[in-house]
Amino acid sequence: MAINGFDYKDFAQNLSQQALELIPADFNENQKNYVANTLLNFSTVAGQALYDEGQFNLDQAVMITQIIAEWSFHKSVDLIRSGIPQQYWDPIMQKIAFTIFEIAKNAFSQNLPQDQCLQVIEHHVKKTYLDCIAELKDKNLIDGGLMEKASMQSNIDAMVQQQAAQETTEPQTVEQPLPPSQPLPQAGNAKVLKLATLAMLFNKMKQDKVQAILNKFNPDDAQSVIKFMSMPDLGSKVDANAALRCLQEIKAGIPKSQQALSPAKLINKIQNVSQYIDKSQIERNLRLERNKVKKFVFTALEGEYYEIPPKVANIIATHLEDSV
Repeated sequence: MAINGFDYKDFAQNLSQQALELIPADFNENQKNYVANTLLNFSTVAGQALYDEGQFNLDQAVMITQIIAEWSFHKSVDLIRSGIPQQYWDPIMQKIAFTIFEIAKNAFSQNLPQDQCLQVIEHHVKKTYLDCIAELKDKNLIDGGLMEKASMQSNIDAMVQQQAAQETTEPQTVEQPLPPSQPLPQAGNAKVLKLATLAMLFNKMKQDKVQAILNKFNPDDAQSVIKFMSMPDLGSKVDANAALRCLQEIKAGIPKSQQALSPAKLINKIQNVSQYIDKSQIERNLRLERNKVKKFVFTALEGEYYEIPPKVANIIATHLEDSV
C-alpha cells in the first residue's frame, strides 16, 4: 500500500537542491555534481522503495529518506577528500546506502527513540565505510597510506566542530553553556566543570574513540562537550586542581572492570555475538586482527577461555559486539 502524500521525487529533488549550498567551495564541477547526483539518486531510490512497500507512515518515510540523503552527502564528500580513485566511489556509496536503508527500516520498525535510531545508523555507516576502505587495501587497490588518509575523513564531524566553533564566538545564547570570555566555574556548576574536563581529555584522544563515547552521552551533554573541545583556550579557563578532582571523581565512578571480567562472562559476551552473525562474518570482521585475537574469539565460541589478560579480552569482546 502506497504512502499517501509522499511525493518522494519532489522531496529528493529538494534535498539535492539544499545540498548544493553546502558542498565545499573548493570542489570542482565534477566533484560537486557527484555529490549532488549521488544524494539525489539514493534518496530517490530509497523514497520509491519506501513508497511502494507502504510499511511506514509519511513521517517515517520522510525521515528515512532524509537520513539517506544526509549520509550520502557526507560520505561522498569524504570519498572525494580521501584521494581514493573515482572508479571505487560508486561501489562504496552503494554499500553505505544499502546499509542505511536496512538499518533504518529495522530501527524504525522497532519504534526505537529517534536519537537511538540515529546513533545506530551512524555506527553502521562509519563501520561500512571503513570496511570498504579496508577491502580496497586487502585487494591491493590502494596502499596503506591512502587507507589511513581515507579512514580519517569525516565531513559530518568537521561540520559539527565548525558550527560549535562559530557558536562559541557569538554572543551568549540560551543554548551556550557559558560565555567564552568568562572562566568556567570551579565549584558552582559541577556538571559544566566535569563536561569541560572531559573535553580537555577528549582533545588528546583519537576522534573515533571520542565519537564512540559521545554516542552514549545525553545529546545535550554531548553537544556541550563538543563546544568545549572547540575552545582554543579551554585549558586557561579551567583550574588545574578542579580539573584533577573531576578526573578523580570520574575515575571513581567507573565500575571496577575486574569484577565483571570473569572468563565465563567474557566467553558469554563472545557467544552472544554468534547469535546475530555467523562464523564466516566473524572471520571477516577479524581478518586484520592478530592471531592471538582470533584464537581468543574462536576458542570462546567453543566454550573455552584462551588465556589472555581479562582487560584485553574485554576490549576484544566489546569490539566484536560493536561490529554487529
